[in-house]
Amino acid sequence: MIDLDGVGVDFEGVRALEGIDLRIEDDEFVTVVGPSGCGKTTLLRAIGGLQAPTAGAVRIDGDSPAVAQAGARLGFVFQNHTLLPWKSATENVTFLREMAGEEPRREEAQDLLASVGLEGFEDAKPRELSGGMNQRVAIARAIHLGADVLLMDEPFGELDEITRDELGVEVRDIWRRERKTVVFVTHSVPEAVFLADRCVVMGATGRIERVFEIDLPTSRDEDVFGSRAFQEQVAAVRRTLHESYA
Repeated sequence: MIDLDGVGVDFEGVRALEGIDLRIEDDEFVTVVGPSGCGKTTLLRAIGGLQAPTAGAVRIDGDSPAVAQAGARLGFVFQNHTLLPWKSATENVTFLREMAGEEPRREEAQDLLASVGLEGFEDAKPRELSGGMNQRVAIARAIHLGADVLLMDEPFGELDEITRDELGVEVRDIWRRERKTVVFVTHSVPEAVFLADRCVVMGATGRIERVFEIDLPTSRDEDVFGSRAFQEQVAAVRRTLHESYA
């Protein structure tokens, strides 16, 4: 469980986050959406222990983010895949476990690569893979670490729309299978709604404007995008965003 209690973050007198109260349950998929500069990445960094709050506290199963990070309980996936260019896909997947002092599981890593559509590319270097394929490797790497919590900061931001949709379906399927707690930051309202159990909408003042319970089937594929329920919930999230900036 992730608990944020009155979390605020200031940068040289500028308030990036203010009064953030949020509880994220185990195995929940939560998306955070909002325009540039609203504090959503700062929120993710505070959860992950990469940014210390100037007010309030963050707890992960009762521990500080630093303790959770030291115990390899947090996995990160960024917009830039940060793969090591001289390592193969399999070696990149096992790298974080090795760095954490854990035994790398090559066969498990290759199974993970197959599960994200990369069977046959186990020995490929990042330069031999497309942007979407490299992001699949980065996702497999975070899962292979064995972390309970995955923190994902716009991992599809540089990809084309079709690839984003495909990866969204895959990430949702992986989440259902692995039962991780996921916090996923995005600019895209449709992406936020498609992926989430709950969608957190950030406003211009670094506050949470509203949290939406997403009412869609647990198992989701591309057909969801054309459903009336999906379109209505996307419209509701967009209205909240527009009202917060009016």
